[in-house]
Amino acid sequence: MQELTEKQIRNSFVNASRREVAQLPLPNDLDTCDWDNLDLLAWSDPRDRRRSFVVAPARERVVGFILTSTQSNIGKRAMCVWCEDIKETSEVGMFSAKLAGAAGRKGDTVATLIHSDFDCSRFVRRQPTPMEGGDDPEQFIETRIARLREHLEGFARKVAGLA
Repeated sequence: MQELTEKQIRNSFVNASRREVAQLPLPNDLDTCDWDNLDLLAWSDPRDRRRSFVVAPARERVVGFILTSTQSNIGKRAMCVWCEDIKETSEVGMFSAKLAGAAGRKGDTVATLIHSDFDCSRFVRRQPTPMEGGDDPEQFIETRIARLREHLEGFARKVAGLA
């Protein structure tokens, strides 16, 4: 992911009012982010743990959106839709995002099951088991990274009304 400034992050949000964007807390560790190993920038609101923020590349632009957790986690093991990691299946929760524009003002949303800690970039880069990786574990990791990016972009484009 490309390195982003505070201004770029704030300008990327598509499903928030100007007031919400101006008031949203940014992550404390922006200047120490490992941008080369991030596929998304995501953090939870320290004032309201049910609310989170995600910034993800979507083709020629970066799309930021606010997510709301519908519950702390689903109570059972589940696979994250974004990274599809089969080992890290706990701490997956249902999150929804208000759509951008008129659809969002009407209350339309899109939801998905994702890791509550948004650590998908790390999960797709973990060493695969011999069964997963087969003869080419590096190719397996590259494929997982590409699929995560594809899923993120698809979700971001839905939220932004670009899909």
